[in-house]
This record gives sequence, C-alpha cells and structure tokens, in this order.
Amino acid sequence: MMNRIETLTADLAAAIDGLPLEEKVEALNAARRALHAVSPFRSEPVDLVTWVLNDVVVANEYNPNKVASPEMALLHRSIREDGYTQPIVTFASGVTSVVVDGFHRHRVGKEKADVRERIHGYLPVVAIDKPLAERMASTVRHNRARGKHQVDLMSEMVVKLVNLGQSDQAIARQLGLSADELIRLKAQTGIASLFAGQPFSRSWVAVEEAAPVLADEEA
Repeated sequence: MMNRIETLTADLAAAIDGLPLEEKVEALNAARRALHAVSPFRSEPVDLVTWVLNDVVVANEYNPNKVASPEMALLHRSIREDGYTQPIVTFASGVTSVVVDGFHRHRVGKEKADVRERIHGYLPVVAIDKPLAERMASTVRHNRARGKHQVDLMSEMVVKLVNLGQSDQAIARQLGLSADELIRLKAQTGIASLFAGQPFSRSWVAVEEAAPVLADEEA
C-alpha cells in the first residue's frame, strides 16, 4: 500500500510541477483540501493551509489594528528572514477572506515588495467558520494569549458584543474575563446603558485564571 501511495504522490507532484503558477496554486490547494477531508486532524484549522491572492484578504470591521513602527519593522524582518511560519486566520465571506487574526502578517505580505514578490502576491490562510460574535471573541483570545490587547480596544469590543445581544456571562466567557474585569471595562466606556437589563453577579468567574488586559494587539 505504501509503495502505491508513494507512486501516486510522485505522479501528482510531477503533474502539478508542470503547471503555470496560477494553476499550480489552485492544484496544490485542491490537493490539500482533498487530503484534509480524510485527515484525522480535519477539525483543526491548521490542518488546511491554502494560498490565496492577497487582494481577497481584507481587514475585519470590528477590530481597529495598530502596531508601533519598530514592531512592524521586526515583523517584516521576521517574515523576510524566516518566511511565513504562521498562517493568517480568516473567515470566508463571499469571495473575500476576512482577517480574524494576523492583520499585520497580512499587511507585510501585501505592502512589503520583497515579501510580496517572493510569495507571488499570495498569502497563506486558514479558515474558521463562526458567527460574528464568536469571531470577535476569537480575535481577542488570539491577542490575549500573546499577552497583547489594548484596554481601549477591549472596551470597544465589549460594547459591540453587548449591542449584538450577548449576555455578560457569554462575553466574559468568550473573552476570558473575570466578572470584575468586565465591570471595569464597561465602566470605562462611560455608557450607562451597558449595565441596563443585565443582572450581574460577582459570584461567577468566566475562567479559572483570567489573563490581565494588556497593551497593544496584533490581529
């Protein structure tokens, strides 16, 4: 069986290798999707990394992104020297891929000519399929797991999740906040209506050990 698989693999690689660039990328993505469909790891987004044209990858509308120039320069150097070691996490919306995490990795691939030319105008992406509120929470979790997220941006995210009808308990659970942290973020907004109609008990804690809300974010 292994000999047959090795022969089929070699034949497929040879067939793909002779294709023009655009067709080659499409064929590689198709092969990866077919293998992903039978993979024991298909529930993991990272099991399927595909390459898409950079102009179909767009920023999300809920998370303002900013990073200091030295850090952006360091990210550019990292990708220039080490290549893309992490794909961009996206959500498929029609013909576009909306960034959930990796906004600045996406910017480097679009804006830095040396990187853009090396990767032929494509970007590596993985996809998650979640409703908007859950994608917003995913963005925050990615940032907080790196120990980076601005307090002001976190407050804005809380406002948007409340406006989407999320309960205090759901927001705190999704964003990894304790009850006290959520109260402080709501208070910081100065919007009294955020407390209206939301019975809130300090007796619950969203996570066993909520991470502190820190500065700067990447997604």
